[in-house]
Amino acid sequence: MQLGFGELFGRLRRERTQLSLREFAERFGFDAGTLSKIERGRMAPPKATEKLEEYASALGISPGDDEWIEFFDQAAAARGEIPNDIMSDEEVAGQLPVLFRTLRGEKVPAEDLKKLLSIIKRA
Repeated sequence: MQLGFGELFGRLRRERTQLSLREFAERFGFDAGTLSKIERGRMAPPKATEKLEEYASALGISPGDDEWIEFFDQAAAARGEIPNDIMSDEEVAGQLPVLFRTLRGEKVPAEDLKKLLSIIKRA
């Protein structure tokens, strides 16, 4: 089961740092109240890439790692957004409506699905 961003953040904080939320916030200069709201899913993750990078770094996540990508993907999903790297790929972004219609259970022309699958397989 995939964790939401707040659950992922909290798990990584506990496992990687062995610090309570307050200790973590103090050590890295974050606001404990904000982190608490994020971990409990009461506040969306920040949109600012710089702040997410600070959080990831404090959690010991290295740029380019699978965990880095998951961390940023989960943050985007928690905000109800599509990750920037996906939206910047015009071919992929152009096929997102096909994916959305498919997920809603609508009938989509077979050719449109084949094109979407081709793009996914290349990724």
